[in-house]
Amino acid sequence: MFATALLLLQAIFQSPRLIESSGVAVSRAYPDVLWTHNDSGDRPYLYATDLRGSDRGALLVPGADAIDWEDISLGPCPVAFSLPVSSCVYLADTGDNLEFRPFVTIYAVPEPAPPERASDTSGTTRAPAVLRLRYPDGPHDVEAVYVSPRDTAVYLVSKGATRGSAIRVYRVDRRAWRTPDTTSNIVATLVQTLDIRPSSEAGRVVTAGAIRPDGRLVAIRTYTEIYLFYSGVGGRLLPARDRPCNIAGLEIGGEAIDFLDDSTFVLTSEAGSHRPGTIDTVKCALPREQGNQ
Repeated sequence: MFATALLLLQAIFQSPRLIESSGVAVSRAYPDVLWTHNDSGDRPYLYATDLRGSDRGALLVPGADAIDWEDISLGPCPVAFSLPVSSCVYLADTGDNLEFRPFVTIYAVPEPAPPERASDTSGTTRAPAVLRLRYPDGPHDVEAVYVSPRDTAVYLVSKGATRGSAIRVYRVDRRAWRTPDTTSNIVATLVQTLDIRPSSEAGRVVTAGAIRPDGRLVAIRTYTEIYLFYSGVGGRLLPARDRPCNIAGLEIGGEAIDFLDDSTFVLTSEAGSHRPGTIDTVKCALPREQGNQ
């Protein structure tokens, strides 16, 4: 049965610097903290906020470029970090509207403590680990990235906005981070083509992805829908329900998603011409869990 998401809370970004929130990650280490970033046109800043949209400051990611940041994910740190750290923030510079970039970049930094005040924008994260990669079948516009808590593999989902293109899932093994970051020889592995028929007219193009902290459930969102999948062997996505959760009309330019808890999601959107970007907390009915995946 087609289900419409239940809106629990809607807020607007209070930071005047957050005008194109293109990804969101719910911190597990710092209660009530959300991490987000702008789309293209900003310097490489990581912004802290919360479900009420509070401005909680920003941190510069030193040495990073921000060509077209499209998604953010929290996950175990890659092997590039030798010191023990609990989790890392992954920032995906993977946007490619014209599908011509020879490689794209993912940055990983140990999750920092949020700034103490909104006016604090002079802090920095640790220097990032850098992963440059390309796809086995040519350039793609990718706005959805998530990191498996099970094996630290990075998954990328193509947008499907180009006429005639499909929505594909790619995987990069955790061992890829051992390669020096000055190369672009890492080739992502094609995992599967999703049974989602893209339609720009219907808003059915992939703008974000998220994985539940236990690694069992994956959410893929478009401008109008949330699709839920079980995470299977090798990262293959198995449909968890027959129909998506409807979020049509909730946002303008909705570009981000993360799990707040098992059945509640945080969505963020870019600002419109007469409306600031929003943070929406929604609940979707989840399927009954299957056995071990």
